[in-house]
Amino acid sequence: MKKKQIKEHLIKNIVIIGAGNVGYHLIDKFFRKGIPICQVYSRSKTKTNRIEKKFSLDTVNRLGEVTSSADLYIVAVKDDAIPVVAKKLSKAIGKNKLVAHTSGSVPVTVFKPFFKKYGVFYPLQTLSTERKVSFDRIPVCVDSNSEKNLKKLMRLAKKISKNVHHINDEQRAVLHVAAVFVSNFTNYMYTIGESILSAENLSFELLRPLILETAKKIKTGSPKQMQTGPAIRGDRKTIEKQLLYLEKYPDYQMLYDMITKEIQK
Repeated sequence: MKKKQIKEHLIKNIVIIGAGNVGYHLIDKFFRKGIPICQVYSRSKTKTNRIEKKFSLDTVNRLGEVTSSADLYIVAVKDDAIPVVAKKLSKAIGKNKLVAHTSGSVPVTVFKPFFKKYGVFYPLQTLSTERKVSFDRIPVCVDSNSEKNLKKLMRLAKKISKNVHHINDEQRAVLHVAAVFVSNFTNYMYTIGESILSAENLSFELLRPLILETAKKIKTGSPKQMQTGPAIRGDRKTIEKQLLYLEKYPDYQMLYDMITKEIQK
């Protein structure tokens, strides 16, 4: 009985819908782990050509050509495109296939009008095709509309990561908001720093050690405890001087002033 239950929770082959940043890294990880990928879809022939060349996988550029023989279809496309892709995909493979998206902010029920079995397979990490990542430590957040399919997705996730969690829609939405602050917004701050230095003919390389050391501090304590700088020190003269300098960058000045006040609270 136990062996039968394990077999029911196995996903034997996968189709990846989308070959962008997330899709590419999932393809790469599944391929290296020996998890069968029977097909990859992308509108971009450049991307499918790359997939064919590197992984020797079958690819298609039209959703109508997607095979209906897979156990799982992972939809790794932009958030706004998920319902559009889901509708077209259901016409190609039918409504009885298990489908999961990789979004942090889209509810699992986005699939409800198109499929009977659906879920979420969300790797919580900033991913770029040109950079390698260690999937073993990446949190993979999964969810499903049924316990049976949740177990299938959990089992698959544990093959590529040691950091797997069942996270529902509400929790995942909160997690995604927090992730935007600590990753996307933080990276935008780097672009501001780079822009300011570039205007003064200074190299961004001067800031890299500071950025790396700030990130390392998170390993040993709370971000709040690690806060440094003129705002937390209440160094008004420095703040006024820097605000004066930023008059040439009104948007940056407004951002600097707002964040300074928030830190001081």
